[in-house]
Amino acid sequence: MTAKPDSVAAPSARPAERATEWIDLRSDTVTRPTPEMRRAMFEAEVGDDVYREDPTVNRLEELAARMVGKEAAVFVPSGTMGNQMALRVHTQQGQELIVEDRSHVVLYEMGGSGVHAGLVTRTIPTDDGLLRWDLVKSRLRKATDHNSGTGLIVVENTHNMAGGRVYPPAILEEICNGAHAAGIPVHMDGARIFNAAAHLQCPVPALTARVDSVMFCLSKGLGAPVGSLLAGRREFIEKARLVRKLLGGGMRQAGILAAAGIVALEKSPAGYDSLPVPTAGVPPLLASVLLAPVRAQETPTPTPEEEEPVVEPTLLRVNLPDEVIAVGEEFAVELLAEVVLAMEFRGTTEDVALTCHSHPTLSEATKEAALNALGRTIHL
Repeated sequence: MTAKPDSVAAPSARPAERATEWIDLRSDTVTRPTPEMRRAMFEAEVGDDVYREDPTVNRLEELAARMVGKEAAVFVPSGTMGNQMALRVHTQQGQELIVEDRSHVVLYEMGGSGVHAGLVTRTIPTDDGLLRWDLVKSRLRKATDHNSGTGLIVVENTHNMAGGRVYPPAILEEICNGAHAAGIPVHMDGARIFNAAAHLQCPVPALTARVDSVMFCLSKGLGAPVGSLLAGRREFIEKARLVRKLLGGGMRQAGILAAAGIVALEKSPAGYDSLPVPTAGVPPLLASVLLAPVRAQETPTPTPEEEEPVVEPTLLRVNLPDEVIAVGEEFAVELLAEVVLAMEFRGTTEDVALTCHSHPTLSEATKEAALNALGRTIHL
């Protein structure tokens, strides 16, 4: 069973004797709207958003722009659309896109950088998912008679396939400063930027101030059912609206969806838990297994003394030792018997990924039940 993070469905057949609600730790994309969100959606004032006459969408966009420190924002159906709009607006066909090797725009957006923007993608493999300016600088190309040059740099914060790795602000600032000095814009795929801010205990604008545009999702840890925002300078967003229309993203009476997004932005960030794994009361062996991959990844590649240390992941990827239990598919199946849905990954080693940050629909009781199930599965 080879699974991709965005394509794993819950089992179609569930044990008939199970009356317990499933503990779904596959991803933060499986969150469900809170009662307050549902009420806001029911009562939402709406209009035609393509004509910019939906007051709820307008309010969401103004709120989103303010929360990430940008002049304007536009509501889009998905994070993928938001990223693709940014690529299209920032660049010209034939230019080169520089991005980390395992980034979402490379692996999980259907080759959109080439299809929609006509870009040549130059990926940079890293051990921890984070670009550094020295690596980026070595890939830059000026436009000549033979190539169109570098058009855009994309950073992903947090980096999903690197275990939710968070960019230290100093590394982001160095990339942006270098890129801007070279006349190249920087886009941030900030699908989970609120996770990064909570983890670093800093305001979101501290992480987004230097990038030219940022996309973030409402439908992941923030808990809203649908939607993302793309934010940047006002002129940039005006152009992005045209690309949204081109891609079929004009949603008319979208205030019904935007209403849940407003609740998510006003209520969810305050409740974030920045701890990588809840370990209070967990048996010592289980705690050591859960925390081992995080600690192992905390040792950064040697960097200049003035550079901030690399921040550990905010998502958990469990590498279980052979003496505890078989890894990968077998472990996922055993968790399934415990009413816990996990996500199997396969890379250079087999591992299992679990979301471990808080969101509005993941209660302390649920987390405790999940940890207890993990303990039973690992046979402690």
